[in-house]
Amino acid sequence: MRICLTLAVAVATIESVAAHGYLASFISGGVTYPGWSPFVDPYQTPIPVRVERKITDNGPVTDIASKDITCNKGGNIPTTAFAPVTAGSQVKFQWDQWGSSHSGPVMTYMAKCTGGCANFKGDSGSPWFKIDQFGWDPKQTPAWGSDRLAAQGASWTVTIPKSISNGEYLIRHEILGLHVASTLGGAQFYPHCVQITVTGGGSANPSGVSLPGAYKATDPAILTQLWWYSASNSSASYTPPGGPVW
Repeated sequence: MRICLTLAVAVATIESVAAHGYLASFISGGVTYPGWSPFVDPYQTPIPVRVERKITDNGPVTDIASKDITCNKGGNIPTTAFAPVTAGSQVKFQWDQWGSSHSGPVMTYMAKCTGGCANFKGDSGSPWFKIDQFGWDPKQTPAWGSDRLAAQGASWTVTIPKSISNGEYLIRHEILGLHVASTLGGAQFYPHCVQITVTGGGSANPSGVSLPGAYKATDPAILTQLWWYSASNSSASYTPPGGPVW
């Protein structure tokens, strides 16, 4: 009886943790690159080489002052693989799932790997620039970015800026869950970093956002009440954290 109860609790815990999902794959140029699976990859021999940097579980990151906010928990260890991406083209982030109860914004950043991604983590300075975001728009259905992602089969498509210079980049895709964000430290961040090589670009070298650094625990986009945002509340407005899209 005790064994059965313990097993039932364990299964329930796994299902609860897995409800929000993780990045299952990254798609560019018609090629699908599997994401890092925290439930499978560590137990394979040899461990697969992925274009996504290793994560230890499917989150969330709640300490926004820690370096885990850069590329999730896992040490932000560079991989040897890259996905080729043409500037101006679209890429897709495919999550394994996303629960609609975890509402919040979806944001995507890039950072050029100074000296190459093998020696770059992006967790110091301000190398990041935001290329895409969707917060909350009561005129659209679904209104929240993460709910739109869920409605699109747990996927999100982003256009890589045409004007950025060629080279190695980290592209950081993130969902911010606001379902328990009414208390300090309650906001849940789910970032994933993928290594890409950009070709066919221009001469722009944007930067200016630091991760950690850009997010503050008391930011009204982070410390907030999810119930406040409704089409019937004319006072409600929401601007995602991390500054505007470049």
